[in-house]
Amino acid sequence: MAHDLAIDVRGMTKRFGSLTAVDHVDLQVHEGEICGFLGPNGSGKTTFIRMLCGLLDADDGSGACLGHDVIREREDIKRQVGYMTQRFSFWEDLSIRENLDFVARMYFVKNRREAVRESLERLGLAGRKDQLAGQLSGGWKQRLALAACMIHRPKLLLLDEPTAGVDPRARREFWEEIHQLAGQGLTFLIATHYMDEAERCHRLAFILNGRLLTHGKVDEVIEQGHLTTWSVSGPDLSGLAAQLRDRAGVEQAVAFGGALHVSGDDPSALERAIAPFRTGPYEWRRIESGLEDVFIHFMDASKGRVSP
Repeated sequence: MAHDLAIDVRGMTKRFGSLTAVDHVDLQVHEGEICGFLGPNGSGKTTFIRMLCGLLDADDGSGACLGHDVIREREDIKRQVGYMTQRFSFWEDLSIRENLDFVARMYFVKNRREAVRESLERLGLAGRKDQLAGQLSGGWKQRLALAACMIHRPKLLLLDEPTAGVDPRARREFWEEIHQLAGQGLTFLIATHYMDEAERCHRLAFILNGRLLTHGKVDEVIEQGHLTTWSVSGPDLSGLAAQLRDRAGVEQAVAFGGALHVSGDDPSALERAIAPFRTGPYEWRRIESGLEDVFIHFMDASKGRVSP
């Protein structure tokens, strides 16, 4: 593994009977990098994460995580990775402090009490340390889960949909904390459905039906989509969208606030499709394609509805 790669795996594959949940995925993530792992439900994100942290055996593949072989050195990887599951998985009848103390015991953390105290302080939990976990709001449960998966001082955090069900303010505070930790050298692989969160990541990887469709920096991923997008404003946009979706060259016609975004990967075909509507009550403006536009394009392309 290259010295600056926290994750460097190739051909990672997991099968459950006839279902291939993860299909020969390659992924490289640099130390101190925040990698957003995107894909719809059932795309293979959680299975891939569990293989990385040693909770699932890979059926095929090779590589390293934190310098350890992902196949033969799973126990070494577990000790250096923090895994935040999709659902809150701590003990609701224990207090915040008791939950952290229990996790510290499982990891055989030295100076356990001091480690718990520092964890409470670092994530702003000290004032609530005696509150039962079951009484916490979504945002505070999220902080507890993050504190718990960091208490053994891991080098890599694998976070699976960490902000699901959390209000916007708590989400923003969470991401500010993530960027501070990354600045200190901690590496993140974060599964998310939110496009605004994806744009906060240093690099993205998009998986669908177990296969990695694209990866790179946000602007690189958008460029790989080769989409042309127009923003349209005017009357009866829903009616206009219905007409445009039936025309060759139009891949997407989607409402965005008070406008309609019309996209296609063939600029000439798209221009011909929209030409009859360029006059009259509508105002057309060429815009940069957004991340959501591009991911919908990749999903459609993988289903064979459009050309890759």
